[in-house]
Amino acid sequence: MKDLQPLSISAAARAFVLVALLVPVSQGRGSAAAYALVVAGLAWLLASLAERRRDRSSLPLLVGEALVVGVAAGYGLPGTIAILGTLAVPPFVAGLSRGFAGTGVALSVELAALLAAVELVHDGASGEQAFSIVTWTITGLGLGLIATFLRSSIARTNDPLEPYRFAQELLRQLIDLSGGFSSGLDPNALGGAILSGVRDEIPTSTLVLYVPRGDGLTPLLTRSLEGEDLGDSELRAERSWAGAAILVEGRSFAFPLSTGAGVAGIVAGTLSERLDPVPLDLRDRLVGLARGLGPSAVHLDTALLFASFRDAATADERRRLSREMHDGVAQEIASLGYVVDALAARPADPQQAERIEMLRERISAIVADVRRSVINLRTTVGESESLGAAIGAIARNLSEVSGLAIEVTLDEHTGRLRPEVEAELFRITQEAVNNAVKHARCTTVRVHCQVHPPRASISVVDDGRGLGEPRTDSFGLGIMRERARLVGADLTVEDLPGGGVSVRVSLGDRPAPQDSSQPSGPAADSEPVSTTTVRA
Repeated sequence: MKDLQPLSISAAARAFVLVALLVPVSQGRGSAAAYALVVAGLAWLLASLAERRRDRSSLPLLVGEALVVGVAAGYGLPGTIAILGTLAVPPFVAGLSRGFAGTGVALSVELAALLAAVELVHDGASGEQAFSIVTWTITGLGLGLIATFLRSSIARTNDPLEPYRFAQELLRQLIDLSGGFSSGLDPNALGGAILSGVRDEIPTSTLVLYVPRGDGLTPLLTRSLEGEDLGDSELRAERSWAGAAILVEGRSFAFPLSTGAGVAGIVAGTLSERLDPVPLDLRDRLVGLARGLGPSAVHLDTALLFASFRDAATADERRRLSREMHDGVAQEIASLGYVVDALAARPADPQQAERIEMLRERISAIVADVRRSVINLRTTVGESESLGAAIGAIARNLSEVSGLAIEVTLDEHTGRLRPEVEAELFRITQEAVNNAVKHARCTTVRVHCQVHPPRASISVVDDGRGLGEPRTDSFGLGIMRERARLVGADLTVEDLPGGGVSVRVSLGDRPAPQDSSQPSGPAADSEPVSTTTVRA
């Protein structure tokens, strides 16, 4: 059925030409042209029916149509030159079905048949008729080329693999281009260079780089003096972004980073108190800065797009792996459990019953591990309203699987961190909670999550047996440190004096919150702290 669209176009072209030639042919001299048009119409009708019956147009059918049309046009030529319009149809139909090669074959056959008919029936063509034959032959060739292009477009549309082929080509181009990225594709590094360039030009006490996220902005990087409040920088950034314009209010400012095709981010800041914005001519300086940072804006926008693509691809792969584990490994292990249950119902002796029971317990533990892995793979920040909500969801699921109490304390602003930053902080927290559940032999796990963009601090504390001797086959801690480095965060892991382990990851220059076992109250400008204890 895949060729029905080209066949419909072919049938429509035949019908259009037939109707268009009725009037000029009927007004011609004699009846030869009318007979020729009837023959061509019958040939087109039979060809359309045959194509519909086979869902395709065969080469013999195309050659036969071109032969009949050529002979009919040659026979009716003395009646009216208009009959030569039928010559445009076979090359067009052949181009749709067979491409350029089909056009060439159809054009050659009909032209040979036409010239033979003119020579045998009418003893040659006049000068005017010969000129018309050449004209319509060229027209047929042009329509055949158009049909060839149309055929390739239809083939791409109907090809389910076309999106993958297009993606392959784009990815190959990206790999080839990546060697020319002199500034790299790290948004944090590129953003830091932009803020450094602004601070070199304008002494500031606070400086924030905001980047688009959904329908709003989220802070990527902050540069501020110790204890300096960011004030209304986010509101100014939103207004500057909405109008794509430079905004100056006293000592505060915001300006867009334009790529020429859009806005990659907004820089918002406040001048040092020692400076007067009037003699500094702040607006003119910002205009020059925005113009000079144009290339850096393109670099940053490219890095952000690449990060979004990477995150989307990673999320798809995690979901695929979770499906395979759930539908494959988990089901196979569950079936083994049924076999063990059957053996346990009729043990040969007490020793065998003890071994079967131990085997059953081991299978149950493996099933629990697989369930945890499926939960870990399927849970992402992108599906949640906030980083804290995602952490709460994974804690709830792990508590249901393990039967361990997990207490989650949240202290979050309504603003969000960059998606890749939230993803890495979430995976670090997830790994820390998993380690506590699997290895700590604890009774309670406490998680404290404080997110005040662009700063964040998350701690995971358990009351278990402590770190102990490091295992040579464990890579969890190393992966956690790598994730922290990717987003410029600090990770500390330490034994607690009374027993247990504390894992803390901090982002930004705000002091870390108190220990999660004694959560602090909310900051003056934060959302209310919420504490949730989840138990199986």
